[in-house]
Amino acid sequence: MSDPGTIRFFVQKEVLDAGVKIIFPVIEGIDNTAVSEEWMARRTALISELAERYRDLDFHEDCVLEGFNILHDRTGVKRRKNVPASENLIRLLKKNGDMPVINQAVDIYNVISMDSKLALGAHDIDKTSGNVTLRFTDGSEKFVPIGQTQPQPVRPHEYSYCDDHNEILCRLEIRQVEKTKVTESAGNIFYIVQGNEETDRDFLEETAQRIIDETVKYCGGRGRIIIPEVI
Repeated sequence: MSDPGTIRFFVQKEVLDAGVKIIFPVIEGIDNTAVSEEWMARRTALISELAERYRDLDFHEDCVLEGFNILHDRTGVKRRKNVPASENLIRLLKKNGDMPVINQAVDIYNVISMDSKLALGAHDIDKTSGNVTLRFTDGSEKFVPIGQTQPQPVRPHEYSYCDDHNEILCRLEIRQVEKTKVTESAGNIFYIVQGNEETDRDFLEETAQRIIDETVKYCGGRGRIIIPEVI
């Protein structure tokens, strides 16, 4: 189990060179058990606004969303089976007109992901083993996606977020895992805020601060932004 006060984040230089941009907000001491009526009212308005904004969206003409596909091309990841996280959320919104509410903390960052188009994820620090490193896989890693119980095969040379037990916490920016999924009982969370060559560092930091501000407002806690150490 990781200590939220001392957890460290690393990123492999080769991953940065491929075009990934990454920072990690951390929020400690949240209460994710309730649902704020104020948040739900704000959510309704935001979902309506986003559905209208993206009504005629051409995904491949959008430079930020297409930037993730270009990143996949560059690292040998097939497009068809690997839809970037933010694109997938927006596609679901366009199809259904809404998004399912999993829990409040997850709901908040999903809405922010659709709004920003950045790839966001959240993980329970108390279920993370040691520190977190964004690196290219070598195929030896353990990977149990959300909703599954058995490890799945890992392809080498996919940028993934791994803990010190060689377990993948997020494959690419696409698939998170059962081990560290954020449930109502989560009290300490680290977030992935990932961009690409079409997103500058200032925008990543603004989005990270928005995650902290919105989550602390509706779930309590205290947050900070961590810039990963390059290895």
